[in-house]
Amino acid sequence: MIELYTHATPNGHKVSILLEELALPYRLHLVDLAKEEQFSPAFLAINPNNKIPAIVDADGPDGQPITVWESGAILVYLAEKARSELLPTTPRERYATLQWLMFQVAGVGPMFGQAGHFTLYAKDRVPYGIDRYTSEAKRLLGVMDGQLGRHRHLAGEHYSIADIATFPWTNSALRIPTLGSLDPWPNVVRWRADLNARPAVRRGLAQPKRD
Repeated sequence: MIELYTHATPNGHKVSILLEELALPYRLHLVDLAKEEQFSPAFLAINPNNKIPAIVDADGPDGQPITVWESGAILVYLAEKARSELLPTTPRERYATLQWLMFQVAGVGPMFGQAGHFTLYAKDRVPYGIDRYTSEAKRLLGVMDGQLGRHRHLAGEHYSIADIATFPWTNSALRIPTLGSLDPWPNVVRWRADLNARPAVRRGLAQPKRD
């Protein structure tokens, strides 16, 4: 049984979507960020970086419990545990998947997150921050759109953990006022429709559901 410590955020939904795709049994533990439960001693014992998501797998690689945190690392761990084609084993396909996963972890997540912060949540309006992060979010969407114009999925023709990692952040992008719509990136729109049609994706987005 996988113990999933999470909240209704894009990073949290990456893991719940993958767990649903893999059909691995898991138990959800909601970490209430509004109540700052991520700073509690109990959660810090799981993730000293006080961020969700994190997992505890009672049946780790050596048969002993293992804790994994950082969403990208969790996706790799779970895909390898399940021996899933969502993380290919052939070198060329594997590294294509990992590079697009890192593209999300290092680029899409932080930049979309900052664009959302400066446009929606910052106490003071900072035009420089809004323009900088909105421009970078648009650039990254352009990179994705170009790749998805050449391939069905981000890492090539096959659905992978790179798609699972990135998809929830495009949901977040829809809430950023300075982006407004993803229509300027039609290949991203097509890809999103493909993923939205997957039952496991819909189930994962409800674990937990965003209000």
